[in-house]
Amino acid sequence: QPLRDTKEWTQLISAHARVGDCRRAFGLLDEMRQAGCEPDVISYSILINMCAGSKDWKTAVSLLREMPDAGVPPNVVSYSAAISACAKAGRWQKAVSLLREMPGAGVQPDVYSYSAAISACEKAGRCDEALSLFDEMPAAGVQPDVISYNATISACEKGGQWEKALSLLREMPGAGLSPDVISYSAAISACEKASRCNEALSLFDEMLAAGVRPNVISFNATISACEKAGRCDEALLLLREMPDAGLSPDVISYSAAISASEKAGQWEKAVSLLREMPAAGVPPNEFSYSAAISACEKAGRCDEALSLLREMPAAGLRPNVISYSAAISACEKASRCDEALALFDEMLAAGVQPTVISYSAAISACEKAGRCGDALSLFSKMQEDGVQPNVYSYSAAIQACAAAQQPDEALRLFKAALRSVEPSRVTFNAVLDAV
Repeated sequence: QPLRDTKEWTQLISAHARVGDCRRAFGLLDEMRQAGCEPDVISYSILINMCAGSKDWKTAVSLLREMPDAGVPPNVVSYSAAISACAKAGRWQKAVSLLREMPGAGVQPDVYSYSAAISACEKAGRCDEALSLFDEMPAAGVQPDVISYNATISACEKGGQWEKALSLLREMPGAGLSPDVISYSAAISACEKASRCNEALSLFDEMLAAGVRPNVISFNATISACEKAGRCDEALLLLREMPDAGLSPDVISYSAAISASEKAGQWEKAVSLLREMPAAGVPPNEFSYSAAISACEKAGRCDEALSLLREMPAAGLRPNVISYSAAISACEKASRCDEALALFDEMLAAGVQPTVISYSAAISACEKAGRCGDALSLFSKMQEDGVQPNVYSYSAAIQACAAAQQPDEALRLFKAALRSVEPSRVTFNAVLDAV
C-alpha cells in the first residue's frame, strides 16, 4: 500500500535510521519527494541525527543548509543534531559556528545545543572554549545539565585544569544535579594527570559513598594516580577490587599496576602480573612488557629483562623505545657491553629512534667496558641525530675519556656540558680524574 503522507514517510525513514541503514534512509527521502510529499522538520532532523551517529558532519551541515531552501526552517533539534555531528567528527570550530548562528536564524539554543558544542571543544582539547561556552549558558537562559557538566569537566581534565574540574564537580549538587560515573571518572582522571593522588583516592571513596558504581575508567584512573605517586600497595589493592565490583581489569589496569610494581622495586610482582594477563583474557601490550622489563632492569635482573624483550615478537608485539632502552640499561648495569651495543644496533635496524636514555645507557656500557672509542662514537651519533645529551651522557663520556687517558677530549666535553646541562658530582669527579 502506497505511503500517504509526510508523517508515514518520516516514520519509515526513522525506522531505517534507527538501525543505521543510511543508504535506504536517504533513498526514501528521494522517493518521498518523487511521490509528491515534501520532508518536514522532523524528516530532516532524523536524517541529520543519523549523520551525527556516523560522524558524517558534511552531509549533516548540507542537510541543515538545504532546509530553508525547501521551505522548512530548521529548529533547535535540527541545529543540535548538526552540532553533534560536527562534535563527533572533531570539527569543533564548525560546531561553535553553528551554535552562534542559531539566534540569527530565530532559533534559541537549548541545553542539548550547548552540550554538543562543549563536547566538540572537549574532544578537540579546547578547554578554554569549553569553559567559555559553559559560563555563558545561564545568561542565555539555559540551565546546564549533567551532560554539560560532564563535557566541561572532561575538557578541564584534558586541559590540565584539575582544580577547575573539581570545582565543577562540587557545583553540581547545588545546581540540583547528582554527579554520575562519568562526572567522577573525568574528575579522577584530571587529578591523575596532575599527579594529585590523594584527591583521586578521595574522589573514588566519595563516589562509592554516593552510591555511584565505578567503571573500568574510574578504576584505571585511580590505579594510575597511585602508580604515579609510587603507592604500589594501593594500586594493587584497587586492581584486585575490580572483579568484586563486577568489572574485568583491562590492559590499562594491568599495565598501570605493573608500572606501580616497577616503581616500588617489586620486579617479581611486575612479572607475575604480566604472566597473569593472558589467563585473565587480557593480552599484554607494549606498555605492559616495557614496564615489566623496566622492573627487571631496576632490580638488576638482566637475564629476565632480556627474556621478556625476546618474548615480545612471539606475542605479536614490536618492542618500542622504552622496551629497548630498559633492556640496554639492564645490560649496562650487568656490565654486558656487547649485548648492550647489539641491542642498540637492533633498535636502529627496527626503525626505533633512540632517546637520550637509550644513548646514555649504551655510552655508559662502553665506559664500563673501557671502550672509549665506542663511547665517543655513540656520543657523536647522538648529537648528529639531534638528541640533546643530558648530564648522564656527558658524565659517562667524560669517564670513558678519563679511563682512556684522554684529558683534552674530557675537558672539551666538560666545557660543552657546562653550556647545556647542570654538571653533577660524578661529572666533576670524572673531569678531575681525566686531568
